[in-house]
Amino acid sequence: MRLSDLFKLAISNLRRRKTRTLLTILGVVIGTASIVVMVSLGLGMSDMMLKSYQDEGSLTLIRVRESYENRDSTSKNKKQTELTDENVELFASLDHVVSVSPSLEVNVTAKCNGYDGNFTICGVSQYYLEQLKLREGGTIPEPDQGQLSLILGNQLLYNSFYKPTTYESIEINPDKDTIFFIFPESSYVEKKNNSSEESPKTKISKKYIFPICGIIRGGKEDWSYDSYNVYADINTLKRFLQKIYKKALVPNPRTTKNGKPYTYYVYDTIYVFVDDMANVKDVQTQISNLGFSVSSNMEWLESAQESLNMVQMVLGGIGGVSLLVAAIGIMNTMMMSIYERTKEIGVMKVLGCDMSDIKNMFLFESGIIGLMGGIAGLVVSYIISYIINFFSSSGTNDMVSMFIGYGNNSGSLSYIPLWLAGFAIVFAIAVGSIAGYIPAVRAMKLSPLAAIRNE
Repeated sequence: MRLSDLFKLAISNLRRRKTRTLLTILGVVIGTASIVVMVSLGLGMSDMMLKSYQDEGSLTLIRVRESYENRDSTSKNKKQTELTDENVELFASLDHVVSVSPSLEVNVTAKCNGYDGNFTICGVSQYYLEQLKLREGGTIPEPDQGQLSLILGNQLLYNSFYKPTTYESIEINPDKDTIFFIFPESSYVEKKNNSSEESPKTKISKKYIFPICGIIRGGKEDWSYDSYNVYADINTLKRFLQKIYKKALVPNPRTTKNGKPYTYYVYDTIYVFVDDMANVKDVQTQISNLGFSVSSNMEWLESAQESLNMVQMVLGGIGGVSLLVAAIGIMNTMMMSIYERTKEIGVMKVLGCDMSDIKNMFLFESGIIGLMGGIAGLVVSYIISYIINFFSSSGTNDMVSMFIGYGNNSGSLSYIPLWLAGFAIVFAIAVGSIAGYIPAVRAMKLSPLAAIRNE
């Protein structure tokens, strides 16, 4: 019997029992929709979580800091674990490392329109500056330029300047408002002054004005790892600080046993950029084994994904129970069909119908039930996904994005990719066919004479 004949016969048999067929298909619809919606919620949450970690900072970025144990140590090898230029070169020589950026950080006081603010200026490499996402029209500071220019974090414009007495805050506009920066006095100078008999005179803090060449992308409600800092080219910042602090190099220099400041820079953080997310853990382990304290967003992402995978398994299991009930319904429908069509089966066998054709006839019927239920269930899933995304969205997504949940930028809570849609239909057909296998084998093994005598 040809496949087309089997298909026509299966459709004809299902149409003869419309009510039972529709109820069985409804069970598959509910089961398929449950699985797809549950899995789509897990995918949507995973996608949104990945995007949030990417917004907070690069997933291929490793932050290296000096270990507190080594910092307080008096060991001769202490310099090996300090964040110096030598270790910058060491990290750059590791496999899979694309670039390394030291970070020289200085805490400053800022004043604008009678309001005060406290910020951190971070001197970083040109490669780091190039990774920053700036608002339209912004540019990164030129390398080794004569004048220090800055990039402001977007959150510094909102509620970061306040009245010293009332703590009333304001928003600023760097294009219109002038920001004055005040650098702290050197702790090394203070120690020398304190050793004299007369107390030093209070110095008037000098105010500096620097051009603002860019602002980190984002508004008042957007934040990331870079939103609260001020960035500058590290070499330009070094030269500027040397003019202020002379041999001390920085405001709070580390000193030798003789009380003299270091003649080399010890950085606050070293940023290591890796070529791929898959290699972050390996590079991180290598640096950690050298005695440094390391961290990356991949650590938190992997931990969060493990928890999310457990949630997704539970959600998928809930949907799976619904589809299992649907499979039992299909099996029950096919068994009832065999009892009702016993004489028909007997006649087909007596007329010489091949046993495999009888089995395939019932498998086709159960498979068609799975196919129709899978397609209808997928349509229901898209409708439910649209409703979920509509009520959970902020109103910025277009109609298509909310409906199908595509795109990392859509922010869809329910995300149904093409592979999940295809898998749902194939899985529904497979469940229908498997559920109909036992009844099909039973029909194939039925005795022809007993089937003909059956009323």
